[in-house]
Parts: sequence; C-alpha cells; structure tokens
Amino acid sequence: MKNKIKDALGSSLFIIAILVIISLFTLMPIVNMLILGGIIAYGLRPVAKKLQTKLKYPSISIILSIILIIIPLILIFAYTISVAITLSYSFISSNQDILNSFSLNNSLDAINTYLPPQMQSSTTTITSTITEVINDILKLVFGYLVNFIQSLPFVMLQIFVLIFSIFYFTKDGHKISEYIYSFIPNEKHEFFSNMINEVKTVLKSIFYGHFLTGFVIGSMAAIGFFILGYPYALFLGILTGVGQLIPVIGPWPVYTGLFIYDMVSGNYIRGILVLLFGFGLSLSDMYIRPTLAGKYVDIHPMILLLGFMAGPLVFGLVGFILGPLILGITYAVIKAYKEEKEKLEMEELKNEKKEAENCN
Repeated sequence: MKNKIKDALGSSLFIIAILVIISLFTLMPIVNMLILGGIIAYGLRPVAKKLQTKLKYPSISIILSIILIIIPLILIFAYTISVAITLSYSFISSNQDILNSFSLNNSLDAINTYLPPQMQSSTTTITSTITEVINDILKLVFGYLVNFIQSLPFVMLQIFVLIFSIFYFTKDGHKISEYIYSFIPNEKHEFFSNMINEVKTVLKSIFYGHFLTGFVIGSMAAIGFFILGYPYALFLGILTGVGQLIPVIGPWPVYTGLFIYDMVSGNYIRGILVLLFGFGLSLSDMYIRPTLAGKYVDIHPMILLLGFMAGPLVFGLVGFILGPLILGITYAVIKAYKEEKEKLEMEELKNEKKEAENCN
C-alpha cells in the first residue's frame, strides 16, 4: 500500500496536476483577461491572415489588426466611462441646490402637525434612522469611487495582459490545439474534432450574429443621434449597441428615454423622429442579423440573457463579453457530447441487429 502511494505521489501526472493547480492559482487575478484574449484572438485571426497576404511578417499583420480593431474598442470603453462620470457629476451638480434646499427636519415638522401627539415623539427616531441610511449610502458611493481610483493601476495591468494575450494567441493559438491533441487518446480524436467544430460555430454565431450586429446598430444609432442634434451622440450610440446585445431588453430604453426627454422639454418633433428612428433600427435588425450571421446557428436567447446578467457579477465589466461566450461554448461542448453519444448508441443498435441477423 505504501509503495502504491509513493508511486502515485512520484508519478508524472501527479506532479503535472500540482503544477497546473499552482499555475492556475497564480494566474487567477488575470485569468479573465487571458480567456477574453484567447476568444478575441480567435475572431482576430482571420483579419490577421488577410493582412498577412499583403505583408511579409506575421507579427506585423497581427500588430496592425490589433491597432485597427482592439485599440479603438479600448478607447471607446474609456470614452464611455469618462462620459458616464461627467454626466453623473453634471447631474449631481445641477441638482445640488434642490438637494441642499431639502430639509428633512422641516419636512418632518410639517408632518408632525398632522400626527396625533402620541406619534410625534417617534419622529426623532425616524429622523436619525433616515440620516444614518443616507450617510451609509454616501459612504458606500464614496468607497466605490475610492476603490475604483485605487484599482486603476490594476486595470491598466489587465489591459496590458489582454493586448499581449491577444497577440500571442493570434500568433501561436493553433499550437495549443495541437499540443492538447497529443494528450488525447486516438479513439477520442473524432469527438474532440466535433466539439471544436461546434465551439467554432457558436463563437462565429455570437461574434457575427450578436456582437457585430450590436456594433452596426450602435454605429447607425450614433450617426442618427448626431443628425438629430443630441449631445453625446457617440455615447448614446454605444448604449444602443450594448442594449442591442441583451435579449428581451434591447435598445428601446435609449429611444424611450430620449423620447420622454424631448416630450418633457417641448421638442415634440424630434421626440417623434427619434421614436420612428428607433423603430426603423429595430426593423433593420431583422435584415442585418441574418445577413451577418449567415449559415451559423443562432444561440438560444436564454443562454445569452443569462450570460449577460451573470457574467458581470463574476468577471466584472468584462463579464458582459465573457458571460455569453462561456455559456455559449459550454452549450457547444454539451451538444457535441450529446451527438457523439447518440452516434454511439446508433452504432450499438446496428451491431446488435447484425448479430441477431447472423444468429438467425
């Protein structure tokens, strides 16, 4: 028994497993960036290959594809955060006078005049409770802002890891699959090939059928908002594109909010125009999505919805991308396993029929 334990502890598989666990623990802070980098590299590789046909060196084609696609996306993300902070600060500043003029004590004193005497003594407790709640909320918001500022160096590190992981996955990603195949038994090669094909189909469906569609709709929305004269048209277009990605919700909150804003401010013509514009964009989705997705099977909306909702809770903001992609890949792997199992069952039935025929 002791010899078996020693052999197990000294085996190469045990040592590899321990090293893999330690490596995963080491990479845990940036594992989301590595996953995202690998997925983006898969979508970026066709662009790099097209550029490589005109350029001699593959590394230069990959760098150019990153500059053309990834860097603008990072800049758009930074712009969105900047505008959101600016708008939040402007909203708080413009409403500061209203907040300052609101006196909780005065309001409660006015309410006291309508309350029975036995209930008036409880207003002090209500005042202190509400004050504590407001202070707790302010502390929470302030703490979030402080944590965000403190995490900026880590965010920059993650962006650095993301860019370099995209570069190396795009350049040497094909070697990973070859390396993994070397550890797979020969009888399982067909299953893993089918699984990889299913994963590719799902990734293409999500990229072309959802992300690219959201990008096109968001770009059209930004141009339309600019023509209609809305401030921060690019920011509104980005919100529209993100809303387009989320099933059930869609981009309608942006159109509806602008419509209500115009109706309240008395700009009735623009309000009606933006509502018609939003309706036209929603109809165009029926043509854009099938055109971009092409032959790829569409993913069930429930999978995407769960990915968009749960992804940010696990991975942060990047979870909006990782969530649906991970669930989509899981769906593809399960589908490949199901098809493989059905295929084996059919082969067993055929073998049983042949054996029965031979016996007869």
